[in-house]
Amino acid sequence: MTPADLSRTVLHAVRRAVDEDALRAPVPARVPVERTRPGGSGDYACAVALQLAGPAALPALEVARILRERVAAEPGVGRVEITGPGFLSFTLDAPAEGYRAVLAAVREQGLAYGHGDALRDEIHQFHHAREVRAAVTAQTVRRLLTAQGARVRTTCAEPPDPDWVRLGVTVDAHGTPPVPLTGIRPVPAGATAGELLERLGPDAARWGLLRAAGHDRAALGPELLVQGEANPLFRVRYAHARARALTRGAAALGFTAEAAPYGESPAAHGTCHAEPAAHGTCHAAPAAHGTCHAEPAAQAANAANAANTEPAATTAHDAAARPLLDLIADHPGVLLAGARHRAPDRVARQLEAVAHAFFDFHDSCPPLPAGDEKPSAAHRARLAIAEAAGTVLAGGLSLLGIRAPEHL
Repeated sequence: MTPADLSRTVLHAVRRAVDEDALRAPVPARVPVERTRPGGSGDYACAVALQLAGPAALPALEVARILRERVAAEPGVGRVEITGPGFLSFTLDAPAEGYRAVLAAVREQGLAYGHGDALRDEIHQFHHAREVRAAVTAQTVRRLLTAQGARVRTTCAEPPDPDWVRLGVTVDAHGTPPVPLTGIRPVPAGATAGELLERLGPDAARWGLLRAAGHDRAALGPELLVQGEANPLFRVRYAHARARALTRGAAALGFTAEAAPYGESPAAHGTCHAEPAAHGTCHAAPAAHGTCHAEPAAQAANAANAANTEPAATTAHDAAARPLLDLIADHPGVLLAGARHRAPDRVARQLEAVAHAFFDFHDSCPPLPAGDEKPSAAHRARLAIAEAAGTVLAGGLSLLGIRAPEHL
């Protein structure tokens, strides 16, 4: 069960409770669910009982009990708890099944993973000043909203800067609107589009303009061009390039991705390295052969173990994979939230988190065999996760108007 599935399940429970006259309250259009914060209970939580308590004229705890009865028996839901003043906390059943469903959705939808029609009934008209950050932000918010089914029109107070086209920005009209429109007003960049393009190029300029929240000043210095881990844009694009290199490397070794049940600790098979932090990222050049070279001692251990045993095809997901899989599962919700709140910075931060989790996963449990190790079911499953991460990164960068190169 994905977060979107859980949201629909809870919404269905609310409708049932209203239809059965157990609740007398308007049914909300949607029920947001969020991943439980550290120290909390369960996998996800929602505050719908608190939202409905007033209209239903019932204590929030009573509303929560009514909904818990109707959600607990749903397939994929293992346990429902009531915490605090009336929050519902959900523990999902069979996480491996949910992860496989997420990977299948990414493979099927490709770069459109996370797009939807939740906002299909919305029409937005945005207006912004003749300022490069406002223009890029408005255009990106338009992309995010359109990806969720909304219809959007953008206008500028004055004729647009011709250099905006090189940043991928177009406007529908310019001038003073006859009626007030929704304004897009981030803190100005302090430079023109031409100046930013000359110093940074289009991709780094767009990332710098969008990465900070609109109420914060954009960081537009030379650090955006650094080819190293300290530059989040480089790290995100390098993670994507690395994921694509893994696919090429696997093809050279004669195997492809397979989202099989996966993850009994591969350390038992000598394929999972215990201390990824010692390496931080995989430093092999993505364009080489797509392999990540382990230390000689690790290669020898892997080869010896590979000769004795093949990782089983039916295993549970590795603990090392779960942070990355959770981020991939949460990606549609992040895109929807970014659209609703007109906040492209949320998408940028999500991509940074995916890239970080990708390298942690990659370094602890490499998707490609090392040394004399033979490709196994575990490698095929890891490759499926790595490819899904690459797709999420490419799709997110595309929504931000930034290229995702196959090679860096």
